[in-house]
Order: sequence, then structure tokens, then C-alpha cells
Amino acid sequence: MALAATFAVVSCGSDADNGAAPAATDSHSAHAGGPSAPPQPLRAGERFVNLKMAEAYTPTPPEGGGTDEYRCQVIDPGLTKTAFLTGTQVTPENVAIAHHAIVYAVPPGGAAAVREQDAKTPGLGWQCFGGTGVPGAEVEEGDAAWVDTWTPGGTETLFTQDAGFKLEPGSLVVLQIHYNLLATDGKPAGSDRSAVRLRLTDGTPRTREFVTWPLDAPTDLPCAADESGPLCDRAASIADVTKRFGPEVGGSADEQLEECGQSAPKPGNTQTCDHEVPEPMTLFGGLGHMHLLGRAIKVELNPGTPNAKVVLDVPQFDFDNQRLMKLPSPVEIVPGDTLRVTCTHDAGLRKRLPQLSKLPPRYVVWGDGTSDEMCTGIMTVSPRKS
Repeated sequence: MALAATFAVVSCGSDADNGAAPAATDSHSAHAGGPSAPPQPLRAGERFVNLKMAEAYTPTPPEGGGTDEYRCQVIDPGLTKTAFLTGTQVTPENVAIAHHAIVYAVPPGGAAAVREQDAKTPGLGWQCFGGTGVPGAEVEEGDAAWVDTWTPGGTETLFTQDAGFKLEPGSLVVLQIHYNLLATDGKPAGSDRSAVRLRLTDGTPRTREFVTWPLDAPTDLPCAADESGPLCDRAASIADVTKRFGPEVGGSADEQLEECGQSAPKPGNTQTCDHEVPEPMTLFGGLGHMHLLGRAIKVELNPGTPNAKVVLDVPQFDFDNQRLMKLPSPVEIVPGDTLRVTCTHDAGLRKRLPQLSKLPPRYVVWGDGTSDEMCTGIMTVSPRKS
């Protein structure tokens, strides 16, 4: 798999937060935390760029009930020259309803698609869940890439190395906010106009460029023994994902099997895939991404060998607390090395989560929706020449 030559993850967790995330819970509850911590001081050559939503937005849950809305909104940072992103901080205006937020960066090649998505959706922004909601907007060149996660009280993660995420002129920012209306029984609870602060530097010829390497594994979660229905058939479920999100997303389930060298799906809660390192690079950290059924995710370097090393370990995954984990020190990897991603889901959560409990039983495969799943180790790396 080719590396994404655009942007990667900068999360909101402090160094003290780089341990395991809280255990997955049976429902999403409103955070009781306060706003984000004060900014850490600027370092030599850095500057802040403060961005804000174009206008205030009053969230409403989607049709069919529930207390959660995921809303994406596009913000133009107005870059006129190339810069390196070295830190990101989300500042929510209404912490009573802002449960968590994700920031995506869109390079110039993907700006038109994002603006089109925004223009065709009534009101401010558009509803989204597992990503930006823009077709094909995964961590690929020309598309949106995950650059920040915020949860209440979160601060920046700052790398000490001379490195950052390269932003070209014409890049856009997509801010996805999870609004939770549990405290008001799903009724509107005021508006929000959140902001995001970018920490930028012009860089030097020696500045290392961070890129994202997404390590995917299949997700094949069958219906439980006491469940039945038309979507309990894998092919029917894939057809449903294709109908909702298009053939590019719908084809992911079978494409991942082929990419992982698996001739047939292996239904069950734990899935894995080995990825060969394509070029010399330095590994700085990683972030695990799944959806509501996710329980644990791990990325191992050269598993089963004397030099095996765990480079990402989230033993208790929490969808609402996905954050970057910095390695204690960067790890050099080369062609011939292998990175194995392993995800464990719990299909039984579907009966207990409010967002899923009223939906018909289904064989869960890869997809962008609330009822679908993902398994990705989003690794922050920097290619090197030798």
C-alpha cells in the first residue's frame, strides 16, 4: 500500500494521556469536562493561526431518534505559502454539547470535492460519522486526512523533533464535531461555534515531513447465533454498504481480504493483517481507529521474531477518546520489516448501544456508517532517503 503523501495525525492528548483509553461503554454520555487547556508556548519559528466555524450551528439528532449528531464543517485557513503543521488545538464554544471533535486537512487536490459536498447540503456543513462523509475521502493523496482529535480538557501533542505535516496553499480544514444531546433527551440545546488553532512553521531544508500510513484489516463480524434477518448475509450487507456509500466503500471488504493475502473472510470478533514496509522510514507514533463495536487495537513490528516490538497498543478502545500515542523514541523501519494490525470488536455491543440497538441485525463489514465498522492503525511516519 502506498503511503499517503499529505497529512497525518496530531492528537489532543498530553504526554500523560499516552496510556490506554478508557474502556468502551454501553452508550455515549456527555462529557463533564471544561474547555481545552491553555496553549503551550510557541517555539522558535512557530506561529498560531486561529480558525473558527463560519457561523454558529444548532445541532439536531438525525431522523429516527437518538441523541448524537456528527457534523462536518469546512474552514479555509487561507494559506498563501507552504507551511508545516506542528500542533493543533480545538476550542469548543459550547462544552455542554460538544462531546469530541476531529480535524481533517484537505490538500488542494481534494478541496473541490469538499466544497461540493458542503454546497449540496442545506444549512451549515453536513452530517458525517466515520470520516468526513465526502466520497473517497480517506487517507490518500488529494483526499481528507485526520490531523487532530479533541476531547474535553485535551491539550496538544507536540513532537520534539524538527518535523511537521506539510500544508500547501489552497488546503482546507474540515472540523467534525460529535454533538451529544443526551442531557436534553435529544432536543436542541443551544448553538455552538467552535474554533481550531493551528501551530505552523515555515520549516527548513532539514525539516522532516510527517505522512500517514493507514494499516487496515478486514472487519467481518457475523450476526449472533440468536439473530436473523436479510442483512445477516455477508453479500447482502456489502450490497447495503454499497447502496449507502457507493462502490468504492462497498468494495473495501473484499479488497482488504486480497490486500491482506486472505483467500476468504474469517468471521469473528478479532481480525488481523500484515503490511510490509515499502520504503525506509521513521515511525513516530500511531492512533487506532474503529467504530462503536471496537474493543482493542494493536500494531506490532516484526511479530514472532526476536526483534518484535509493539508500536501501538490500545487494550481498551473508546470511540470517543481516540488519540495519538507517541513512541518513547522514534523507531527506524526498512523494507523487509512487517507491521501487523490486530483489531478486536464486540458484536454483542450492538444490542446495548442506543445508536445501534433499534437497527436490524447485520453482518458487519467495513463501511462509513454508525452500523458499519473499521479497523485501522493510523501511523505517523516520515520517509527517509536511506
